[in-house]
Amino acid sequence: MNKSTGRRSRGHGRVRAAAAALCLLAGALGAAAGGSPAAALTPPVSLTADDLSTWQTNGIVWSMAATDNGVVYAGGTFSTVRPPDAPAGTSEQPAVNFAAFDAATGAPTGCKLSFTQSSGTATVRALTLSPDGETLYAGGQFASVNGVGVSNIAAIDTASCTPRTNFKVAVSATVRALAVTDDTVYLGGDFNSVAGQTRNKFAAVTTAAALKPWKANTDEVGRAVQVTPDGMHVVIGGDFFTVNGTTSHALAVVNATTGALDKSYPGFIPNTSTVQDLTADATKFYTANEGTGGGVFDGRIAVDLGTFQQVWRDTCLGATQAILVHSGVLYSGSHAHDCSSMGEFPDQPRKHLLAQSVDDPKLLPWFPDTNDGIGEPVGPRAMAQTDKGGHHYLWVGGEFTTVNSSPQQGLTRFADGPDTGAPWVPNVSVSTVAAGKVDVNWQTSFDTDDGELTYRIYKDGASTPVYTTTGYSVFWDRPQLRWTDTAVAPGETHTYRISASDGTNTSAKSAAVTATVAAKAEGYPARVLSDGASLYWRYDEGTSTFAADTSTGKDNGFLRNTPSYRQTPAAVSGPSTAIGFNGSTQYAYSNRTHDQTSKFSVETWIKTTTTRGGKIIGFGSNTLETSGKYDKHVYMLNNGRLTFGTHNTGGQTVSTTGSYNDGAWHHVVATQGSGGMALYVDGKLRASNAQYTKNEAYPGYWRVGGDNLATWPNRPTSDFFAGQIDETAVYPTALTAAQVSAHYALRTGG
Repeated sequence: MNKSTGRRSRGHGRVRAAAAALCLLAGALGAAAGGSPAAALTPPVSLTADDLSTWQTNGIVWSMAATDNGVVYAGGTFSTVRPPDAPAGTSEQPAVNFAAFDAATGAPTGCKLSFTQSSGTATVRALTLSPDGETLYAGGQFASVNGVGVSNIAAIDTASCTPRTNFKVAVSATVRALAVTDDTVYLGGDFNSVAGQTRNKFAAVTTAAALKPWKANTDEVGRAVQVTPDGMHVVIGGDFFTVNGTTSHALAVVNATTGALDKSYPGFIPNTSTVQDLTADATKFYTANEGTGGGVFDGRIAVDLGTFQQVWRDTCLGATQAILVHSGVLYSGSHAHDCSSMGEFPDQPRKHLLAQSVDDPKLLPWFPDTNDGIGEPVGPRAMAQTDKGGHHYLWVGGEFTTVNSSPQQGLTRFADGPDTGAPWVPNVSVSTVAAGKVDVNWQTSFDTDDGELTYRIYKDGASTPVYTTTGYSVFWDRPQLRWTDTAVAPGETHTYRISASDGTNTSAKSAAVTATVAAKAEGYPARVLSDGASLYWRYDEGTSTFAADTSTGKDNGFLRNTPSYRQTPAAVSGPSTAIGFNGSTQYAYSNRTHDQTSKFSVETWIKTTTTRGGKIIGFGSNTLETSGKYDKHVYMLNNGRLTFGTHNTGGQTVSTTGSYNDGAWHHVVATQGSGGMALYVDGKLRASNAQYTKNEAYPGYWRVGGDNLATWPNRPTSDFFAGQIDETAVYPTALTAAQVSAHYALRTGG
């Protein structure tokens, strides 16, 4: 292991079933449909995402280790520790690059050590415990421990918390990684000499500090060391390109006795990526990787211990610094920002703590978070785990200064219970476009440590739910759910509220939404739906992030940065409302990612007086950031004219000759199919090109109100649209001119 030397997982995971809560729930399911009620944690995750009260450091924690009796050691570059919630610079106690804590309370123990050197900044970069727990080995850049002279490596007697004076060996430069067996200490780092003899970046000494003949010389820095469970091999990781003269970049398996190369990995990891950490369980070892530059490998790899062949790898972008296995789950500290290559979240603000099954790289629903913090900064740098008082604890150290959005520096911890965090309150919308029924739509909630949640719908103020179901969601994928209330009559008015539960904790009920049951279907939405819309946003919600999809596709939208809700008058007659965007930060994107086909239609209504232009609707590769790939869009120029563009090797566009920034509502439809591209405004064809029948296929999201327009012709001043938008629909076919005309004609009802 390297800096994140948590002890190996023992025993079985503790997945809490919240049995009492489920029994109570079972009695309330008389009107229910859907799956079984949610449990508090989604297996195989067995740790909550609720951070526990923990002391803090005033600097970076680079390394951690934990004893079997519940003591956690932290090493790094810091000089003080302070209580939870204490601001920096207050209530501090000296702790020079090292501190020891009670795993269950988060408070310091009586073990105090100072790692120092006469000049420069001392730092502790690696900690690991002997198998019997009696000795803590520390590596880094330091010259003394509590005044006892050492040379970048030291052994600490854990019972007395004093440096062992019978373990002294000269190491010429920083030690970054340590692993220990009953009789051998393996080390990796920046050094080229150990005990006066050449050892390039990796070495082995006895537990009595005698240099061993073991040689696994590399040409660049060693950052991680892991002994395999059978004790026969040592896995090494780092920046290197050769091991004992043989090409093997960043990763290699060597003989535990001689250091001879057992398995090389030429071309296995890109030259721009390195291995920062290693860990293992009974059947696999795992790598944590960091890349530099674009298109690098930053994720994690699982390798079979029998064959030393890859089992899986994930390709999230955002370097991984620390990994640890507990109860069948690989926990990691990184600054992941783009996991779209795995079918997970697209490029967006960084996430720093993730979990995956040891058998599958798919992300599990466990999402506590830190910030980047100080230093490089990248957030978490080290992990350790242990049991105490009947609970299992995961400790995380690093550069961060916040945890779960609250101030907390350097250290945090999580446990297998109790789970105290409730899911978010659901966002709810009702639709009455069809006669004699009410569609109750809601955006699934988010819970930081549970993907499967239970939803209960309450009608007209009743205390017993009229409907109960379950749904799965994670922070980037919160699909829309729907329940249709048919126990209603035309003209009646009803209210609905929804709660979300993880099986232990239940959110507050949503604000009541009201629906008046229609006596007949509304003409405009009925025609949109009958013509096959696969996405249809009517913007009738207020003060939420939710744009309900009225179509059967249930591809809801996320509304970003609080647009202006419920704008009237809307584009078409009836009770529906419009939405307003500010032209700079506000927009909407679809929850679902799409593999776009060559034929499609986009339809919306716009009302604006802007002279800065902006994208009205389009397709893009990102959601929370502007897209790197983007086309299939309609945008307004500064002069109010409209351009419809798709990409196929190069850009292909058609544009109107008239302007539409006159403050009136205008109906805009853009289609592409075997007949080429066509742009309609107010029911009439305004521009077309029969040659443009294809577009670039890539996974992406529908966006309304703004996105990237770089390189597109006549790019307006703003990429974002300032004005009102209404009745947005997307179709998997190219609408005909007759269909477009019919939609426009229904604007006044019918």
